[in-house]
Amino acid sequence: MRQQTHTALSKRVFAHIRNKTTDRRPQVNHHAVSHYTCPQRFQQERRKLFRELPILVTLSCQLPSPGSFITDDNTGVPLLIVRGDDGKARAFINACQHRSARLADGQGRVKRRFTCPYHAWSFTTAGQLAQLPHSADFTGVDQQNCRLQERPVAEAYGMIWVRPEGDAAIHMADMLCGLEDDLAHFNFTDYHHYETRRIDVAMNWKLVIDTFLEPYHFATLHRTTVAPIFLPNMCLFDAFGRNLREAFPRRTITELMDKPEAEWDFVYHSALVYVLYPNTVFVMQADHAEVWRIFPSKDVVDQAHMYLEFYIPEPVQSDKAKAHWDANMDLVCRTVLDEDFPVGEGAQKGFMSGTGRSHIVFGQNEPALAFFEETMAQALG
Repeated sequence: MRQQTHTALSKRVFAHIRNKTTDRRPQVNHHAVSHYTCPQRFQQERRKLFRELPILVTLSCQLPSPGSFITDDNTGVPLLIVRGDDGKARAFINACQHRSARLADGQGRVKRRFTCPYHAWSFTTAGQLAQLPHSADFTGVDQQNCRLQERPVAEAYGMIWVRPEGDAAIHMADMLCGLEDDLAHFNFTDYHHYETRRIDVAMNWKLVIDTFLEPYHFATLHRTTVAPIFLPNMCLFDAFGRNLREAFPRRTITELMDKPEAEWDFVYHSALVYVLYPNTVFVMQADHAEVWRIFPSKDVVDQAHMYLEFYIPEPVQSDKAKAHWDANMDLVCRTVLDEDFPVGEGAQKGFMSGTGRSHIVFGQNEPALAFFEETMAQALG
């Protein structure tokens, strides 16, 4: 984040402190409950948002060297993402060109080739067929063109996106719409992966994201966890195309008022929540980054799963450092898993019962929440 952005955001917070205000929408918004319950709409979302659009699959540090790979099945398309010998990240359909057996699972490093466990066809990290046992038995098969099915990839700002379906190139400027400055200055290429947890919940995937998009509930729901850390009912909201940035100022931000503007560090004194369209919540904390990748699951509208990934600026080299990051992870889990998600699951049960209201209300003090849900609605026409 550029220094002028640190300064501009800090000044907005100081104005809100003086005026006892927050960023607001012009009006209250009413949102249809059916957006969380309609099976037909849910299938549209799965196809249009999770298969046709670019999806953030990992940070670059998860593929540190040639041969590093991960697999991803969360969109319904089996993907194999690998860093080639030329240092370039590529994505392929995770299926052998012979009988479609999976070539890899999980995460790791392949020395030279991916070898099919079924009949030992092997492929280079660039997707080319390298070896076909008993090739004389495959007369007429064009082995030169028998390569893995490739999918478009974009790697920038320490992040890797893949388009699961279709061949259209991924244009980062069109995707990020001005967030490039923020992401570039965080230097995510220098971060280190600390821990990943899979979390399954009984609620719609959008309701999971809603959890992160307003501080209005902090004082009530998070009374003993994060409420003492942040200024009450205050946020800054900015839209970047279909993406958003929301800032929750920490109470410590008032310390900057007595310092020169050149020394203002807004990130250190806030939690920055980015929603990278359509399904990634990126939380930039004072000393680490949390990535929440959220997906529909089990082909039903009220089930979702996500991966909470912790990234830290330096590798852990002491028990003290490990204790620090474990404590951070514990605070996140106590706040979100023990407090936020049970409330969300309860709301989803009410939605599914059909006995409640047809619409829910977004207050003027919940601008990011209203923007996100409106963006999802507009995407489906």
